[in-house]
Amino acid sequence: MSSSLRAHPRSRWWALIVISLTQLVVVLDGTIVSIALPRAQASLGLSDGQRQWVVTAYALAFGALLLFGGRLADYIGRKRIFMIGMIGFGAASLYGGFAQQGWELILARGLQGVFAALLAPAALALLTVTFPSGRDRNTAFAVFGTVAGTGAAVGLLLGGLLTEFADWRWCLFVNLFFVAIGLIGGALFLAESKAEGENRYDVWGTITVTLGLGALVYGFSLAEHGWGDPLTITFVVLGVVLLAVFVWIESRVAQPLLPLRIVADRVRGGAFLIQGVAGAIMIGATMYLTFHLQFVLGMGAFHAGIATLPLPIATMVIAPIATRLLPVIGPRPMLIVGPLLAAGGMIYLSGITPDGSYFLQVAPALVALGVGMAFIFIPLQNLALTGVAPHDAGVASAMANSAMQIGGSIGLSVFTAVYAASVGGRAQTDVTPTQLTDAYGWTFVVAAIFMVAASLIAILLVRGTKEELMPAQVEPTVAAH
Repeated sequence: MSSSLRAHPRSRWWALIVISLTQLVVVLDGTIVSIALPRAQASLGLSDGQRQWVVTAYALAFGALLLFGGRLADYIGRKRIFMIGMIGFGAASLYGGFAQQGWELILARGLQGVFAALLAPAALALLTVTFPSGRDRNTAFAVFGTVAGTGAAVGLLLGGLLTEFADWRWCLFVNLFFVAIGLIGGALFLAESKAEGENRYDVWGTITVTLGLGALVYGFSLAEHGWGDPLTITFVVLGVVLLAVFVWIESRVAQPLLPLRIVADRVRGGAFLIQGVAGAIMIGATMYLTFHLQFVLGMGAFHAGIATLPLPIATMVIAPIATRLLPVIGPRPMLIVGPLLAAGGMIYLSGITPDGSYFLQVAPALVALGVGMAFIFIPLQNLALTGVAPHDAGVASAMANSAMQIGGSIGLSVFTAVYAASVGGRAQTDVTPTQLTDAYGWTFVVAAIFMVAASLIAILLVRGTKEELMPAQVEPTVAAH
C-alpha cells in the first residue's frame, strides 16, 4: 500500500466517501431521468419508442464499454482515469441539460454512459486497493454496496424533486455538483495505482464485445414490434455471434480485455449473472413503476419520487443487518432468499388496479423489494472480486458493473416489449388507465420471473462453505502517490 495511505489512515475513509459518491452518481443516473421522462418527452417531442432510449442509451454505453474502461484504469492509472471520467461526465451532463431536440438528449445520455464506463471500474478498483483486507474492507464494501443498491431508487427520488420544483433539465445539471466533489476529493484523497508489467490493449476484443452487446440490446429493444420480426431476430443473432467471437478472441490473445478466468469461476460467474438480473429490476421495472404512479395514480413528479422511498429505506435499514450476517451465514443463503423476497414484491405489485390505494398496493411491494435487494447487493460486491489478482482488479470490477448495466438494458427492452404487446402497440395517449395498469402488471410479473431465476442461479452456482465464498485477503500492490 502507498506510504501516503499508511501515514494518513484517515484519508482512506475520506477516499471511501469520494468513491461512494462516484458510485452513487453513476447508478442514480441510470434512473434519475426516468421520473422526468413524461415532461422531457413533452418538451422535446419524443415518441414512446424514443422515450425508452433516454434510459437505454446510458445503460448500453455504460455497460458495453465498462470492460475497456476497466482495462484503461488498470493500465493508465486508476486515479488518472477516474479524473478524466469525472470531467467528461460533467461535460456530457451539461450538454444534455441544454438539449433542444430528442436526439441531443439521447446522444448526451450515451456520452454520460461512455464516461461512466471510465469512472465506475476505476472507483471500485481504487476501493479494492485502498481497503485490501480485514474488518475495514468489510465495512467499506458494505457502505459501497448499500450505495450501489439504493442509488437507482435515490435517482427516482432526486429526479422527482428536481422535475417538480425546478425543471427536468436539472436531472442532468445536478451531476455538476457531484463532479465538483469528485474532482476535489479525488485530487486530495485518492492514491494512484495501476497494474504492473507489460500492458497491451485488446483492440479486436474491445470492438467485438462493444458491437456484440450493442446489437443484442438493440435487438431486444426492437422486440416491442414483435419477437418474430426479422430485424429483431437479425440483431439478436448478430449480438450472440459477435459475443461468441469475443470469447474466442479472449481465449487466444496474450493480454485479453476480459481474462476468461474471471468469468469462468463458477461462483464469480454466478454473481455476475445475479447482478445482471438485479440491474434489470432496478433500472427496467422501476421505470414502469414511476409511469404507474404518474399516469395512472395521477401523482406529480415529486410525489412519485417520494412514493418510491420505501424501496431505498428498506434497503438501508436491512443493509447493516445483512453486513453482520454475511460472515456468520455466508453469501449463499442471502443470494437465495433475497431474490425470492424481491420476486414476492414484484408479484404483489402486479396486482395493481387503476383505482387502488398506493399504501395497500404499492408500498408493501416496495418494502419487500428493498429488503430483497439488500440481501442481494451486500454479498454481491464481495463475491464479484473474490480471489481476483490485483492485476485484474479494474476489469473484474468493470464486469460487476457491466453485468448490472447490460442487465438493465436488456431488462428494460424486455419489459418494453411486454408492455407494447399488452397495449397492442398503441401510443400511451390512446390507452385507458385499466389497460395501462394491466400492461404495467405484466411487466412486474416478468420481473418476478427474473428474480426467481436469480435465486436458482445462486442455488446452482454459488456453492461452497462461507469460508470459501468470502473474499481472499490479499494485499495488493499500490503505486506511489
